[in-house]
Amino acid sequence: MILNIAIVCGSFHKVEVTKMLDWASDEAKMKGLEIVEIVWVPGAMEVPLALDRLLSRENISGAACLGIIEKGQTQHGLAMGQAVIKSIIDLQLTWNKPVGLGIIGPGAETEHISPRLEPHARAAIAAISSMS
Repeated sequence: MILNIAIVCGSFHKVEVTKMLDWASDEAKMKGLEIVEIVWVPGAMEVPLALDRLLSRENISGAACLGIIEKGQTQHGLAMGQAVIKSIIDLQLTWNKPVGLGIIGPGAETEHISPRLEPHARAAIAAISSMS
């Protein structure tokens, strides 16, 4: 049985997240998962709302979140990242559907982003597959 999944993508780092989406799509094919919906949101703060809307749908068996939260000059990114990740965990438990976390950071520095794009994208899809 092929499971239908969705992916929420943060567009603040659109070039990098588009690469992540390509790797996530490849991983989904290898795992026998069907991506039926891709939703682009402005940034990490909007991920939980889009994720909640997707997980509420009966035809969605799980979802992945792809994005990047860079290290800034203040603690804003860290605080935001912690809130977003907690919300994602809560939604996973609320809907009893697996969510793969492919958000790099919070606190990612520029030199750490590129080498993490593929592993984070693939791991997010693998998490859905292993928890389904």
